Amino acid sequence: MNEAIKDEFEIRKEKLEKLKKTGIYPYPDKFEKTHTASLALALKLGTKKIRIAGRILTKRTMGKITFAHLLDDSGKIQVVFKDDETGESEYKIFNDLIDGGDFIGVEGELFATKKGETSILVRKYTFLGKSLRPLPEKWHGLKDVELRYRERYLDLLSNTHIKEVFVFRSNFIRLLREFYWSQGFIELETPILANTASGALAKPFTTHHNALDIDIYLRISAGELWQKMAIIGGFEKTFELGKVFRNEGMDPSHLQEFTMIEHYVAYWNFEDNMKFTEEMFSHLLKKLFGTMKIGIKNRKGEIAEIDFTPPWPKVTFRDVIKKDCGIDIDKFSSHKELCAEIKKKKLYTEDMAHLGMGNLVDALYKTVSRDKIFKPTFIIHHPIDVSPLARKNDKNPKVVDRFQLLVNGWEIVNAYSELVDPEDQQERFKQQVDAKSHGDEETHGEDKEFITALEHGAPPISGWGMGIDRIVALLTQQDNLRDVVLFPLLRPEE
Repeated sequence: MNEAIKDEFEIRKEKLEKLKKTGIYPYPDKFEKTHTASLALALKLGTKKIRIAGRILTKRTMGKITFAHLLDDSGKIQVVFKDDETGESEYKIFNDLIDGGDFIGVEGELFATKKGETSILVRKYTFLGKSLRPLPEKWHGLKDVELRYRERYLDLLSNTHIKEVFVFRSNFIRLLREFYWSQGFIELETPILANTASGALAKPFTTHHNALDIDIYLRISAGELWQKMAIIGGFEKTFELGKVFRNEGMDPSHLQEFTMIEHYVAYWNFEDNMKFTEEMFSHLLKKLFGTMKIGIKNRKGEIAEIDFTPPWPKVTFRDVIKKDCGIDIDKFSSHKELCAEIKKKKLYTEDMAHLGMGNLVDALYKTVSRDKIFKPTFIIHHPIDVSPLARKNDKNPKVVDRFQLLVNGWEIVNAYSELVDPEDQQERFKQQVDAKSHGDEETHGEDKEFITALEHGAPPISGWGMGIDRIVALLTQQDNLRDVVLFPLLRPEE
């Protein structure tokens, strides 16, 4: 705490003690409001007995009259104090002991000042909470990015557009759930703690369950295998929205704790899910923006328009890589041969020697192609080695019936026709275990309970997953996922 803040802190503590001596309890339990600031501003001038409450933003005294602005959840409104309205002693307390940042409740009459600003003439006020630390100076806001994340409550106060991002996020999730319900889906809740890290190729967080005395994992998907087992049990359309955890690197488009929504539908294939995705985005964007043309922040940090009007182009995983670097992945049957070709092309792929064949191909795609895809595009038919839970394509067994929706270089949606053949699934799990034994940490664990469930019979299924943080960041023109997470995890201060 710097000296100026320390002095201010001590001054405000002294004011708090003086408030107590006047008989005012500085932290009351409630205040009955009749209006919000925005509702009060919509009333006719002369309306009496308006009761609102909020935080004091500004305070300006001119002799026997004081002007202040109160902020509540709906916005701000000016309140005016006069000594002959509140009484001299109450007016003096307000001027001498109440600061910007403090909470008060007021009751009064709506009027317009000489400058024409609609305001409340205060007849009574109630002290509702002391701010011992001053708010960001002159409402210029927090500039330090890490401090904004660490003290998000101040960020919300001083950067009003930040609050709008989280209101948008809430509205997006509400509309998303309503869309699923309108389409006949049921929302499920599946475990966050699991015996097997399943549902994605990712490195999990591990923890210890004391009561059972076993090591377990935090889930890496939003209940993928659980939802498929629910379909085996008789459900046909399910979805889940919840937290997912992956113990991997951090960058603007990746977080270790993030929010996903996944759904699974019996008797659909991945092409049905592509149509559903286009319908979903059309519905959401029209509701949220009234248009399919949205301004987003591109890779250069510039605002650029994207037209989400379907249909969206479909490009195979093989073709996009071949176009961008000249490597035809179907011509390479071994890890060693593909590594040699990548080196020959002078392309850099991190930890290339330790990646399994599937993750090597995926890393190549991310190196040469992903960032170049701007408009909504379906990347389809991924290699089987990188898709251990997806169904083989009937015409080409080297690829699976899978798609990813790419927008501005970000993977927004991942979906596929599910693998429901228990023997094929068992063999895929064995291949993943083998890749892990050779140093690939981002492999899928073997889940024997899921195999047993499949052996009881499953219908055709198609599953789908979308990162909420990514799509919200995209639609609100943010270039870092932490800007759409209210309280992102940070390293503790020393």
